[in-house]
Amino acid sequence: MMTSQPRGARPKHVPQRTCIACRQIAGKRAFIRLVRTDQGVEIDSTGKAPGRGAYLHPERRCWEIVLKGNRIEQALRVKLTAADRSRLLEFTQTLPEAGGEDDAAPDGQHQAQQA
Repeated sequence: MMTSQPRGARPKHVPQRTCIACRQIAGKRAFIRLVRTDQGVEIDSTGKAPGRGAYLHPERRCWEIVLKGNRIEQALRVKLTAADRSRLLEFTQTLPEAGGEDDAAPDGQHQAQQA
């Protein structure tokens, strides 16, 4: 005879994404999304804009890493224009430094993986 176990509500599925700079995996809401559009590369504040997307932590260190190289171009499969790059660099200056209270990862995990 089978015993029936009480069924509780299933835990809500949280979409996981990977930061293209540090490669840390976290919930989608812990990141800022970049999206490739017909106008170039844009910051997707809603996280739902159509187009190919890439995710970055909301801290300056990750943005500086990808803007020094070509990871954005690889992830979005697009050539980053000078205007796009300067707009993203300008946005980077509004982000908190790494390791601050605004760090996206709990318990300092983000810093530990970089060391």
